[in-house]
Amino acid sequence: MADALTRLGDAVESFARPGARLRISGAVTEVFPSHFRVEGLSPFLRLDDCVLLEESGRAFHGQVIRIDRRGALVKSFESNAGVGLGARVTLQGPIEIAPHQSWKGRVLDALAQPIDNKGPLTLGARRRLDRSPPSPMARARVGDPAPTGVAAIDAFTPLCRGQRLGVFAGSGVGKSTLLSMMTRSASFDAVVICLVGERGREVRDFLDETLGESASNAVIVVSTGDESPMTRRLAPLTATAVAEYFRDGGQSVLLIMDSVTRYAHALREIALSAGEPPAANGFAPSVFADIPRLLERAGPGLKGGGSITAIFSVLVDGDNHNDPIADCIRGTLDGHIVLEREIAEQGRYPAINILKSISRLADRVWRAEDRETIETARSLVARFEDTRDLRLLGGYQPGADAELDRAVRLTPLIYESLKQSAHASARRDAIAQIRAIISNANA
Repeated sequence: MADALTRLGDAVESFARPGARLRISGAVTEVFPSHFRVEGLSPFLRLDDCVLLEESGRAFHGQVIRIDRRGALVKSFESNAGVGLGARVTLQGPIEIAPHQSWKGRVLDALAQPIDNKGPLTLGARRRLDRSPPSPMARARVGDPAPTGVAAIDAFTPLCRGQRLGVFAGSGVGKSTLLSMMTRSASFDAVVICLVGERGREVRDFLDETLGESASNAVIVVSTGDESPMTRRLAPLTATAVAEYFRDGGQSVLLIMDSVTRYAHALREIALSAGEPPAANGFAPSVFADIPRLLERAGPGLKGGGSITAIFSVLVDGDNHNDPIADCIRGTLDGHIVLEREIAEQGRYPAINILKSISRLADRVWRAEDRETIETARSLVARFEDTRDLRLLGGYQPGADAELDRAVRLTPLIYESLKQSAHASARRDAIAQIRAIISNANA
């Protein structure tokens, strides 16, 4: 009997879509605070299928998170309040969106519905959210340099088109401001921004004040912290699918996601609801599989096509840069930028620790003289920071160590050259300024 139902489910699967004449329905048999159980649909369901729940004139969507012989567990995109036993549940199929060029300048929710009061969206060809990344051998190689206009990044952790970089920081250190500065880069044809788990107040501030005019070239996907974990999990997938649409059209895309950590928190809650056992720091094993699957979708497209240059922010819990989620993300990306609270407290913004930040593709950007300049600057800064406690205790005597004297004299000048306010114009001469500082000291 089970095999027959499975074959029947496969036969009608293509018809179980919105607007189709054939509708396959089940009913709610159990309601939990975080999810509900549906019976009558199991033979026709696949994980992550979307269903429509109808109850007392109210309709909302949910997604399948577990399937067994008795039924399926469904987690809704809204609160379960008001859901009763016997409510009708109809299969909708995989979630799809239909990106279009005219989406630039629009603000969308996790289901790709407009929330900016600018009218309906123009729809293009439909595409699924759970697409696989391009084959490694079919992908183009990482391309040309992509200047961001942020002096500290372009000098010490330069970007290439198609590179994936992480911004690691605790809360309130300037992470979102740094990301917004990078959106003003003229190196990209399109910008896709995903705000996951942000405060509702900050979303409007980010759009109106931080982004400003650069919002006209950006598609913004928003899922605030008060929304369900299903919505917070869906927003990064929607943003990535939009970025893939522009990339497949041959465009160079900048994808900014703030933050992957809140995406991981949503994955954890969903996995625990589905019955997965907790592992590292309470995160289920599937979380550490889903994160690389999402991050790998960014990067170069097929040879001769566009690329997605991705910046993923990582909110490190308790300023612990070695927690399991941060480690998982850092090992997947092509470099990382570390923001530190101590630097922000000194009033140096962006608060980038240039000694702990690295770009694995910097050699494709630096010329020989650039590499020499940056290596010299790093050594000076490292010597300056290593002896900070010694100097505070009065153990430093000028003239006793010529190299230390040089570091004490030049490092503050290097730091000053890297300072940049959120609304400052883009900088294109960061390495040249550092080279001039070092050359003048040698003259």
